[in-house]
Amino acid sequence: MPTLEAPEERLKKFKYCGKDMSARRQQRIATNLQLRKAKKDEQVLKRRNISQFSNLVSQASQASLTLEDIIKGVNSSDPMLCLMATQAARKMLSQEKNPPLKLVIEAGLIPKLVEFLKAVPLPVLQFEAAWALTNIASGTSEQTRAVVEGGAIHPLIELLSSSHLAVCEQAVWALGNIAGDGPEFRDNIISNNAIPKLLHLISTNIPITFLRNIAWTLSNLCRNKNPYPCEQAVLQMLPALSRLLQHHDNEILSDTCWALSYLTEGHNERIHHVVSTGVLPRLVELMTSSELIVLTPSLRTLGNIVTGTDLQTQMAIDAGMLKVLGQLLRHPKSSIQKEAAWAVSNVAAGPRHHIQQLITCNLLPPLVALLKNAEFRVQKEAVWAVANFATGASQSQLSMLVHSGVLEPLLNLLTAPDMKIITIVLDIVSFFLQEADKLHEKENLCLLIEELGGIGKIESLQLHQNCHISQSALNIIEKHFGEEEDVLVKEDVLVKEADVVSFRYRGPRV
Repeated sequence: MPTLEAPEERLKKFKYCGKDMSARRQQRIATNLQLRKAKKDEQVLKRRNISQFSNLVSQASQASLTLEDIIKGVNSSDPMLCLMATQAARKMLSQEKNPPLKLVIEAGLIPKLVEFLKAVPLPVLQFEAAWALTNIASGTSEQTRAVVEGGAIHPLIELLSSSHLAVCEQAVWALGNIAGDGPEFRDNIISNNAIPKLLHLISTNIPITFLRNIAWTLSNLCRNKNPYPCEQAVLQMLPALSRLLQHHDNEILSDTCWALSYLTEGHNERIHHVVSTGVLPRLVELMTSSELIVLTPSLRTLGNIVTGTDLQTQMAIDAGMLKVLGQLLRHPKSSIQKEAAWAVSNVAAGPRHHIQQLITCNLLPPLVALLKNAEFRVQKEAVWAVANFATGASQSQLSMLVHSGVLEPLLNLLTAPDMKIITIVLDIVSFFLQEADKLHEKENLCLLIEELGGIGKIESLQLHQNCHISQSALNIIEKHFGEEEDVLVKEDVLVKEADVVSFRYRGPRV
């Protein structure tokens, strides 16, 4: 089957008959990493605790202290003064606007706060110190590093075993902020054996707010790459994540789905670990959620899974993914449409029986609708879905694609302000024409392209500033719409105007 000429960086993700099928799917990893990077506003990496009250907080000290007073207080030998100063520091760090994180660090308070984490006889002091460190770790990477280099990780992990629930929860929160900073600190927490202690907390009777913090912290322990979290840590967390996926709380479901989305990025082995837990039916169910915070990460996770092997993709299809994707392609939110179209493109890059299932589940009509009416960023993803479908389809499947009405919106995108999309649309059109020629249907297809105004658009692209686009357009005109007898020849010299070959076309021009 002829190949499409496409931009090199995306061309490698297409599927070709000359390549091993598993290799084709593996090539989609780069696209997954490029297009599916989780935006920071989709899931918060770090959180500050700005609550004003807690049951553990001593009411003995309500007076606000200056930074100088706080420095003196934390260095006092009087536990009550230490508590008052630490509480004052925590309040200072908990203000909603412009908390003085830098000033507190420069004042040298972190070592004393870390020391107070170890004050087992004084759980209120432990709580206040953990809260203050949580908020410092919610700052920049440099500020988080100050907390880590101050020695906070190990005592925070020890607090996960505290008999005081509020102390324990605040430690979970602090560790979540530290893990969310990046792979270095995440792995530091993992290597200090935090995961078993976190997982033990899930099995206890804890408040819903506490469980939310644990789910969020686990998601940050799954997050980040270069490197990914180690396999041992992933295998430790997956059973708990599978249980959390059955919860009714949307925040817990959201963070659990994000965790699974991070664990399904990249290699097929990582996807295997996740699908082996049996979470696919529940993920498909969550794709029907009316809550975007649940729908978005569950869809992302399924989209990642179908970048895997054919077997992994079939497991997602068997779980009912395609039936839900049809609804999501029609979703009112363009971000969901885009993710759904991306997932369809991954399925379409598989073998022909996967393409047939796309047809059987009636996904072509909503895909064509996106090409016609969606935002341009969604249309781009739909174009890739069509390209993957076309290059892998049988002749009968390709015929169904052409007759689905896909040609008109594709041709309209030849005027799009995106050279990559123009290039791939030209390649799809060329591919259609080559395949139609094999079936002796090229003349009908040429007439259809003319009726849709496509020839004029292709002709104008011969003058495009991009050499690849202009050459592709010229090749289509020359190979499929020009006739040798129509070329003007005078004294064996080809007549040119403005360096563009002029052709006459079959049938009327539209």
